[in-house]
Amino acid sequence: MLRRIDLRDQEGPLGVHLPRPDSGAQAPTSEVRKIISEVREGGDTSIRELTKRFDSVDVVIPLVSEGDLEEAWRSLGSELAAALELARDRILHFHEQEAGQSHEVTQDDIRVTSVPQPVERAGLYVPGGLAVYPSTVLMTALPAKAAGVDELVLCTPPNSSGEIEQVVLAAAYLCGVTEVYKIGGVQAIAAMAYGSETIRPVDVIAGPGNIWVATAKQEVAGTVGIAAAFAGPSEIVVVSDESCPSTSAAIDLILQAEHGPGGRAWLVTWNENYAEKVEEAMEHILESSPRRTETLETLTEDGYLCLVDTPKQAVEVVNEIAPEHLQLMCNGSHSLVRDVRNAGAVFLGNWGPASIGDYVAGPSHVLPTAGTARFSGALTVDDFQKRMHVIEVSKSGFDAVADAVDRIAQAEGLWAHAASVRERERWANEGLQA
Repeated sequence: MLRRIDLRDQEGPLGVHLPRPDSGAQAPTSEVRKIISEVREGGDTSIRELTKRFDSVDVVIPLVSEGDLEEAWRSLGSELAAALELARDRILHFHEQEAGQSHEVTQDDIRVTSVPQPVERAGLYVPGGLAVYPSTVLMTALPAKAAGVDELVLCTPPNSSGEIEQVVLAAAYLCGVTEVYKIGGVQAIAAMAYGSETIRPVDVIAGPGNIWVATAKQEVAGTVGIAAAFAGPSEIVVVSDESCPSTSAAIDLILQAEHGPGGRAWLVTWNENYAEKVEEAMEHILESSPRRTETLETLTEDGYLCLVDTPKQAVEVVNEIAPEHLQLMCNGSHSLVRDVRNAGAVFLGNWGPASIGDYVAGPSHVLPTAGTARFSGALTVDDFQKRMHVIEVSKSGFDAVADAVDRIAQAEGLWAHAASVRERERWANEGLQA
């Protein structure tokens, strides 16, 4: 089931022996650009035609009414509603604690105040199709809400009946989402970025998706802010040894692979006998999985068993892979995590499957994939804010830095920059009030 990579007794950097995802080669860039162009030129009409083409439904009015959102929430069973409320409270609390605060720095009577300003309008993408993701509503809307965003706009694909699943609408109501549209795929990203007759453009787009959606977000970057780098198909690396039950390692590999097709799943260990037990457990567990076909496709295409000599080498492999999810379920995991540099989210110990992070731990489950954890992290309030600096300069502060400004400006050949401080020096020499 898992492709075997044996790095035992290898000398030198291990990365050269590892397969690397090439998201650029896989990306349907030209097709995505055509769809984006159709939306920009045709607006609502093109969005409707594209929804017919890709989702096989004719959605005449894509906007979901506020009444339908409230009705969806009230229709939930009490136990599911309580579970979503618990998740909402934990996620919102985490992000409120993480939200940036204003701070002030004064040097030589020059006072700079750094003020976090939320964007006005955030676009949230929630995948559909093979599964239903109310959790992604929470994991995108609540960081934006904690950041202070006023308008939350959610797009998600309609089902075969042309509607959105009730639990997704209920989650949107719970999180205070202001607009929900029955639009999915590339056309949803284009609509949020450029707008249409019905949809006003947003400032930031957040949320995971397939390779088409991830490519579309890259294409509109710059027109809007794009959060969490390349949030594509799910990935997991499990580093474990005999201190972790083989069944636990097996189910945790499967829990991310069942998002498939697409994504990656790695087992990294230094115990070959243990690895074989994990594979046996995976085969047994998959017999009961209602998503066996999708899971097997992920594991067959991009499932790996990597054998190393030591835990230290396991971490070297992890840093090369830069996975979305990393589970360290082995002796000495607290020491190993100190050397982990590239991972979206790390779960320590045998009691923390990635599903805890997917739903209730607090941080967003929108994480970097395809190796982008080398330079990007999880979705946070920072993705919905920008820093505005308020700079106040007194006369004494001006005197402390004017000469340095003059000299640097002259070195750069920028006459007006230098003149701006000499002009103020003239004020002072002539006794004028600034």
